[in-house]
Amino acid sequence: MKNLWLDIGNTRLKYWITEHQQIVEHAAELHLQSPADLLLGLIQHFKSLNLTHVGVSSVQDQKNNERIQQILKFLNIPVIFARVQAEYAGLSCGYDIQQLGIDRWLQVLAVAEADKDLCVISCGTALTIDLTQGHQHLGGYILPNLYLQRDSLIQHTKGIRIPEAAFDDLSPGTNTLDAVHHGILLGLLSSIEYVMQQSPRQLVLTGGDAPLFAKFLQHYQPLVEQDLLLKGLQRYIQHYSTANESTPLIPQ
Repeated sequence: MKNLWLDIGNTRLKYWITEHQQIVEHAAELHLQSPADLLLGLIQHFKSLNLTHVGVSSVQDQKNNERIQQILKFLNIPVIFARVQAEYAGLSCGYDIQQLGIDRWLQVLAVAEADKDLCVISCGTALTIDLTQGHQHLGGYILPNLYLQRDSLIQHTKGIRIPEAAFDDLSPGTNTLDAVHHGILLGLLSSIEYVMQQSPRQLVLTGGDAPLFAKFLQHYQPLVEQDLLLKGLQRYIQHYSTANESTPLIPQ
């Protein structure tokens, strides 16, 4: 039994194919603001896999989601779009559900437990911080990530050229290049430190830059979960299926 899991973000389309809960194929591609066109190019490949169902996490607007849904109809299998809800699978949302991104919600859903207080940080296009107390989502913070901050400096600071370099050090910079990179990283780490110092909680990191942040936050013994959204999406679909056992899923 093979299933398709789609994560359609602001800049990338990621997918996983799982069989018996094991990832057998995965990929991530830039969609250049046209995720439906990218999906259309993948649909014949997906159709050849004899999939059972599709779970979708999409931060796109209604127009794009409707087009994505139409393309997925070619698979002729059940398709479920995850939605942020005030209460779901025991998890209570502490945010305006119309404004919380489904990606953040699923990442919290993946790890929330009754006896744990968590700080879940996604190190992606933005750096998002979500806090939980047991099964209560408390809200969080959104910050520009390392690269957005660097790009902003390039665009808005006259006379300073900032070529790309690694974010890998916190020592005081002795040139503009190092001062910018070390300063941006220091600022984000300081924000995380402030949040963590407010109350003891388990730190969970996900996203492409999670290993980098984990390197500087070892004293919190962070958990690095690279496929956290996938786990949350799987948990969402599992609960959805259990709650709708009396109503067989039909292709949408």
